Amino acid sequence: MTHKVCVKTYRGVEANISEIARYSGARETDDNLIALINSCIAEGERENAAVYSVCYSASPLYVSGDVSTIFGVQFKSKNLAAALSGCDEALVFACTMGIGIDRLIKKYSEVNPSRALIFQAYGAERIESFTDRFLSDYAAETGKKLAGRFSPGYGDLPLEAQRDVFALLNPEKRIGVTLNDGLLMSPSKSVTAIAGIGKSLSECDKNACENCLSGCEFKR
Repeated sequence: MTHKVCVKTYRGVEANISEIARYSGARETDDNLIALINSCIAEGERENAAVYSVCYSASPLYVSGDVSTIFGVQFKSKNLAAALSGCDEALVFACTMGIGIDRLIKKYSEVNPSRALIFQAYGAERIESFTDRFLSDYAAETGKKLAGRFSPGYGDLPLEAQRDVFALLNPEKRIGVTLNDGLLMSPSKSVTAIAGIGKSLSECDKNACENCLSGCEFKR
């Protein structure tokens, strides 16, 4: 099935220091931690470590039982079907902040583990913030409401569904995101997901952590 895949790039997605601290696993945020985070943010900006790109496409959605059909591809998952309940379309997308952050993490992983940890947290906060920004912009631009995003590996949607998402979007060519044999993405700070689109969705359904089934340690 032929479908249009759009690509967008972003600049200047503002960093959230408190979220970076949370992603780092810090129990308390003191002046030393804030100074380290600000230093890492400044270095990341100097090194152009955050180059935000996304490719995406919207498809009519058909849900029958625990099977969601998107672009003619069947995703078998009871959890995904429930997440897409009430939606008539599905937005499939891949976001990345580029390879720069991976280089900084590798640079400090042996010589300065604390700095490497903050860059890991910085990258996690950046890709999450960028993904939320993209979805917010998409909703505003289209006038449509979105359900919370759902990624391969969440709940009972197998990680192998990554292959289907990559086949639909071809993010290797469009935004430089690759998938290895272990189904891990490179750059590491990348996200693929499916979000339901529907006029009847309530605003509170959008990006709701309580609906996330991933078991993520960073869940609010």
